[in-house]
Amino acid sequence: MPERPFAGTQPQTLYFQVREALRGRILDGEYRQHQRLPSESELMRAFGVSRITVRQALNDLVKEGLIFKLAGKGSYVSKPRPVQNLSRLQGFGEAMSRLGYKSVNRMVGLVNLPASTRVAAALLLEEGETVTEIRRARYLDNEPVALDTSYVRAELGKRLAREDLVARDIFLIIENDYGIPLGHADVSISAILAAEEQAQWLQTRSGAPLLHIERLTHERNGNPLELDDIVYRGDAFSFQARVERD
Repeated sequence: MPERPFAGTQPQTLYFQVREALRGRILDGEYRQHQRLPSESELMRAFGVSRITVRQALNDLVKEGLIFKLAGKGSYVSKPRPVQNLSRLQGFGEAMSRLGYKSVNRMVGLVNLPASTRVAAALLLEEGETVTEIRRARYLDNEPVALDTSYVRAELGKRLAREDLVARDIFLIIENDYGIPLGHADVSISAILAAEEQAQWLQTRSGAPLLHIERLTHERNGNPLELDDIVYRGDAFSFQARVERD
């Protein structure tokens, strides 16, 4: 791997240049998924830098999720994380199919229960009024990435209970089959630690970091329609959004 050494550069910026050079090769596809990167010694010679500089650059790429290390074997290119655009209101399967991923759902449960204070306030119901809770595990390429808990009014839940929620997105059913146009969603994001049940479904450890998305979806007329609590594996998913300056 011939390179031009970074001569005459301050030590604190050398690792940055090595990191950016390697990141560029990964993102451009020169280093493919699961391909082994050159060894630390090879990178030292190629870039004309010290081992400490190479390790600092590699450690940054590990933190970003672009590479992973195997003890005694070296550094390898990670599988790209799926990225969902939060600026667009879309279901999980719809979003993943646009990115070329095959998504699979697994039903965890569908029950009617009394609305909690939070759920009732979101759906403009009385506390204790019956709502339907729909829980599904989300898989990409046979790996679990999310656990989705949805709350809807009982009358809508009764209709959805007859649908194939394993194969179809609730959003598409509501719009295409029921003729209810969707309007907007209010979204909040937080970091949580995996509870035991969440860890089991997501095949991670209890206490592992998860991303929690709370999404309240409204019909086009403004009425609240569905409250979602979605937890994502922090190492398997990322989000992006475009924001404008006023």
